[in-house]
Amino acid sequence: MTPRRLVAVLLLSGLSHAAPRGRFERSDWSAPIPLPRGSMVVVGFLGGWERWDDERRGVRKLALRLREPALPGLYVETAGNHDRKLVRRILLESLDRGRDGRLSQEETESASFVFYGQSFGGAAAVYLARDLERRGVPVRLTVQVDSVGRRDHLIPANVAKALNLYQRDPGPIRGESAIRAADPSRTRILGNLRFTYLFRDVDMSGYPALARRIRLPHWKMDNDPAVWAIVEAAIRAEITQWQAERAAAGR
Repeated sequence: MTPRRLVAVLLLSGLSHAAPRGRFERSDWSAPIPLPRGSMVVVGFLGGWERWDDERRGVRKLALRLREPALPGLYVETAGNHDRKLVRRILLESLDRGRDGRLSQEETESASFVFYGQSFGGAAAVYLARDLERRGVPVRLTVQVDSVGRRDHLIPANVAKALNLYQRDPGPIRGESAIRAADPSRTRILGNLRFTYLFRDVDMSGYPALARRIRLPHWKMDNDPAVWAIVEAAIRAEITQWQAERAAAGR
C-alpha cells in the first residue's frame, strides 16, 4: 500500500467512525429475487466504512431521488463498498431463474444494470462490473465519483458506457483522473470531468465536525450538488433509454 493510499484509508476510516455504523445485510435488499425479465437495477456504493443507508451521503441521497417516482421494473439499492461480494451473489441469484448455478445467455441479458459510487465506492462499482464480466453479464453504465482504488481506471468490456468525475486538488485523497476502456469498441467513455475546490466553499453541514474542520477537497466533492446533478442526469438518461427499449419490446 502506497503512503498516499494509507493516509486516504486512515482519513476515510476516521470520518466513517464518526458516522452511524452498519453493514449491509441480505434482508436490506429490496429488489425481488429472481428479477422480473426486462427490469433494471441501479446500485450505488458508499465510500469508506459509511453506513449503507446513511442519508447524509451523496450516494444515498441520489438513490432516494431515483426511487421517486416509483417506475415499474426499476429497483434502486445502496450498499457499502465492502459489501460488494454480497451484492454480487444477490445479483447472480437474481438472474439464475433455473436455480442450477449456471447462467444462460438469456438469463445474463434478462435485466439491465447501472452501478455508481463515491470514493472507494466508485472503485467498487467498477469491480462489481468486472465480477459480472466473468459471468457474461452486461452492464449499461458505471459512474465513479472521486474514485479511490486499485485498477479502478480500467473499465471492463461488458460495460457499455462509463463516466468519471474527479478532483486532483492538493491533499492526501485524489480521485482517479482518467478511466479508459479495456475494449474501446464495446465501451464508450462519456467523460473524465475534473472539479476543483481551491478557494471554493461547499456546504458540509451533514458531515462530522472533524471533516468540517479539515475540509478536504475529496469530502467537498461528495457534498457538491453540481457533481451529483451530473451523476443523476447520466443515470436518468440511461433509465429513459431503458424505458424506451422496454416499451418497444412490449409492442
